[in-house]
Amino acid sequence: MFIDISTSRPDTPADQAAPARRPHDDAPDTAALFQRLAAAGDGPERAAVRDELVSAWLPMAHRIAGRFRDRGESLEDLRQVAALGLVKAIDRFDPDRGAFESYAVPTITGEVKRHFRDRMWALRVPRRVQELRNKVRVARRELTQNPGSPEPSVAAIAAHAGLTQEEVNAGMEAIDSFSTLSLDAELSAGGDGYSLADSLGASDSSYDTVVDRESAKEGLRRLPERERAILYMRFFEDMTQSRIADRLGISQMHVSRLISRSCARVRDEVLAERANRPGDGRPRPTTGPTP
Repeated sequence: MFIDISTSRPDTPADQAAPARRPHDDAPDTAALFQRLAAAGDGPERAAVRDELVSAWLPMAHRIAGRFRDRGESLEDLRQVAALGLVKAIDRFDPDRGAFESYAVPTITGEVKRHFRDRMWALRVPRRVQELRNKVRVARRELTQNPGSPEPSVAAIAAHAGLTQEEVNAGMEAIDSFSTLSLDAELSAGGDGYSLADSLGASDSSYDTVVDRESAKEGLRRLPERERAILYMRFFEDMTQSRIADRLGISQMHVSRLISRSCARVRDEVLAERANRPGDGRPRPTTGPTP
């Protein structure tokens, strides 16, 4: 005996039966619009039909974007990416090859996934390394899915995923590269905790002083003895030009000219040596040698 288990009543006419519902309420019937889009040439009419199709299918794009919420990206940005995928799907769709929804869903989903792959990494890594990361992540999840399972070793992950241990190490490093710590992150739990920024080094300007001093030594040695004495008294003994002139029995103007000429000579020799040195960068101008 066959039993009719349909929900329709026996006395319901066939033409009054409830219409078959689409998989989603945001899948409008736009077949006629796509035919108009395919027939229209470039111009205002095509742009108007295209805009109408985008408006009609935008709720579906937003629904697909909602599947990827809570993954580190704002919902508004995800909707923008999904809308871009929708526009690409509309432009590429051939209405003679089936329903638009079956073509648009993978197109939009792929656009959102590419956004996560290419835009959401804190450190940019090659696509091959991203694929290794996904394989390692899946293998770790499968190996630890049973309660109480220990953390798998690199060798176990490699055997499970069909990778080498070097590839597993690269994938594990990529897992840590997807997101980074803030410079304000606390590195110790005590009351005197310090942030990550406190542990970073900074450029020390004293190194430049050491480089300049060592560069000027040879030039200073080649100066005449009186000029070396003048520079020593001026920069090391902090004597004024008047006192130096009195000690040497010359005019203050003469002392000033000797200091300027000596500094210029040493500076020119240092810059010429740096310019002729292979692999050296552009010489940094200095205000004067440090005796």
